[in-house]
Amino acid sequence: MKQYLFLCIALAATVCKASAQQKAVEQICITVDSMLNAQRKVTAHITMDGYDGPIGIKLRGNSSLGFNQKKYTIELRDEQGRDVEAPVLGMPAHSDWVLLAPYSDVSAVRDPLAFQLWRDMGHWGPRTRMVELTMNGEYRGIYILSEAIKRGKDRVDIAKLKKSDTKGRDVTGGYLLRIDSYNEDDATFTSKVPGIGEGNMSSQVIWSCIYPKKKNLQPEQFDYIRNYVDTVEQVIQSASFADPECGYARYIDVPSFVDYFIHTELSLNADGYKRSAYFYKEKQNADGTGGKLVAGPVWDYNLAYGNANFANADNPEAWNFEGASNNPTPAMWQRLLQDPAFRKAVKKRYKALRKDVLSNKTINAYIARHAKLLAPCIKRHFEKYPELLVTEEEKAQFNPHSFGAFPPLGDFPMPDSIPPFPGGFLPLGDFPMPDSIPPFPSGFSPMGEFGGFSAFNSVGMFAAYRVSSYDEEIETLKAWLANRLAFLDHNIERFDKDWEPRIQELKEIKMQQFPGGFPFPFPTN
Repeated sequence: MKQYLFLCIALAATVCKASAQQKAVEQICITVDSMLNAQRKVTAHITMDGYDGPIGIKLRGNSSLGFNQKKYTIELRDEQGRDVEAPVLGMPAHSDWVLLAPYSDVSAVRDPLAFQLWRDMGHWGPRTRMVELTMNGEYRGIYILSEAIKRGKDRVDIAKLKKSDTKGRDVTGGYLLRIDSYNEDDATFTSKVPGIGEGNMSSQVIWSCIYPKKKNLQPEQFDYIRNYVDTVEQVIQSASFADPECGYARYIDVPSFVDYFIHTELSLNADGYKRSAYFYKEKQNADGTGGKLVAGPVWDYNLAYGNANFANADNPEAWNFEGASNNPTPAMWQRLLQDPAFRKAVKKRYKALRKDVLSNKTINAYIARHAKLLAPCIKRHFEKYPELLVTEEEKAQFNPHSFGAFPPLGDFPMPDSIPPFPGGFLPLGDFPMPDSIPPFPSGFSPMGEFGGFSAFNSVGMFAAYRVSSYDEEIETLKAWLANRLAFLDHNIERFDKDWEPRIQELKEIKMQQFPGGFPFPFPTN
């Protein structure tokens, strides 16, 4: 009887998972009259399955603002401009959505794959739907409609923090945090532990509290979460960091950190750990348990899985946690791996995941389903953006470190990787500035010439390779993943034996005056 019940449950789970798979690419139409910008949402109208009405929309991204295919942040609204929630394209109701442009990812699968793997590992990750976008009557290509990372019952399910929650257990959660670029609207603090990496201009790691928003975050709440993160990072660097009672396990949710490490190392994300790195903290339980810092959810994997020419991201035998030369990597990941117990937990979890979620068969099947889903419309996408594919002759001449990408400069791809200024915003990361860039007739910058890059150059900006067909891209991705998994299989097998992480010295930082008058962070000797 028990075996029969187990079989029924397993069958039901399989049916539910299959029914959740997208059957066809959806259509979305947007009409907007105002010039779009990256700072403020303008009013527009959207038509899609589950919602037909007003929205607020703005451009999103940093260097990707120069791509022919733009990314957008969308907020569903009523006629009075207030947020409204709707279950669009079969996903749980919410007001905030993101249209991700897979322009720098010819496969258009990397973000959906990363999010799906994180969900299959047992965590909340953004659900996605593949869509085709028409804007003002013009075909814009294939997009990924994604849930935004927000607090909520069907998203990051943490307690709603009220302004009155300023002491005791009330102030302990929930908080949603991020390591990333930031602007003046973010509540930020600098890690007291320098980041690591080779040749970084700065060792500063900047944290942002994105829930509650800065305008709602009370001083007591900000002090609490800043002090908690400070404690976590300094305990991890302490001599007793591995003590099961007073070490890091007292403050962080270890299984989530184990999974985040495995997920990030598999992807070899060029931005791994140091950009779009999210964490959250729930409220403590009444008995004092819980309320630890949790790693995740995951976000932004278009430059992952062998798809970038910097930060060692095209080398399937590199380690992400060791840092690179673009942005400082939080040192806690290197330090955690110095604990045999953490390495043992990674090995045990990885071997279990390889049997199912991270098996070559499972991953290749997902990629194949995705390619099949896009087959009816992929030709239209490449006709819209022909620069995504190259001829065999062009492919042979492609050099990711020529000026089809950025000049090497120590693998320092601008503008994403400029270290944050203490003033709180990236001087290049916030463009286009509506007041300084003249409007164009369509409301967008000239296609393929934003910032002085041609269409071919903007595609090759971060590319580690180029392809001549979609099928070639899919096979290249599968082959890279097979090589990466083989590397992890060999090395994680050694995690409880003779393997030790490469240790990098932590360098103190100090503020010096930048010649232009901006205070600029430089590591001391």
